[in-house]
Amino acid sequence: MLDGSAVVAGLAELQNQGAGRDALLRAAVEGIEAASERYDWVGIYLLEDGVLELHNYIGEETEHTRIAVGHGVCGTAVAENRDINVADVRELENYIACSLDTRAEIVVLIRDPASGEIFGQLDLDSDQPAAFTDEDEEQLRRVADWLGGLFGDV
Repeated sequence: MLDGSAVVAGLAELQNQGAGRDALLRAAVEGIEAASERYDWVGIYLLEDGVLELHNYIGEETEHTRIAVGHGVCGTAVAENRDINVADVRELENYIACSLDTRAEIVVLIRDPASGEIFGQLDLDSDQPAAFTDEDEEQLRRVADWLGGLFGDV
């Protein structure tokens, strides 16, 4: 089970040791992915010039390295300014398939804690339907909130 507080503690320690933003984002992906076998793909997209750009990820390679706001689960989350937990992506018309095996997806936005500005998102896929629980979302929110503070400081 993902422990967002433990991931955040590890990230804070790395930051105190002088790790830069890219290293911290990579460590966040690694910490999340290691927490559960249900997490088949874990990535971070950053919002750059109105487009989501894939930054760091663990899992199968994807051709979806750029996603327009409003497209797929990732783009819809930004367009609607909300986290999204999809139990079965096969039921979505707007789904952008990275893998034919993917059944569930969760997107948690990374925001500036002061202004709410969206900097990016955590995006997780699972080959199991209904793989992501409310607890997963809560723990991912802890990590996303910490990352939002990191971006707010840049």
